Amino acid sequence: MSGPQCCENPPILSSSCGQGSVPELGGLKTYATGSPDSKRAVLLVSDVYGYEAPNLRMLADKVAAAGFYVVVPDFLYGDPFVPDNAQRPAYTRLDTISWSGWFLHHL
Repeated sequence: MSGPQCCENPPILSSSCGQGSVPELGGLKTYATGSPDSKRAVLLVSDVYGYEAPNLRMLADKVAAAGFYVVVPDFLYGDPFVPDNAQRPAYTRLDTISWSGWFLHHL
């Protein structure tokens, strides 16, 4: 369980970071890295910031460097959590996380 700290320093999302590519797999945009011919594969699932988070892509690249084919699907369909989005507020008056707008949209 995470607290408000995870939203205090959100990542700057970048579709161009990482060593992999972004093919469509199973109808989802997916960050893929490593050799598709590898006999070992890893499926990484993003947090609320989505598959374009640079640290997640760096982690995927490190795992791929160990000989795995790594895929990170965009399970959020291009709609990651953005704390400053006024239409989906991140904080309530008590400074506690309120995922209401964003989370309800992703149920």
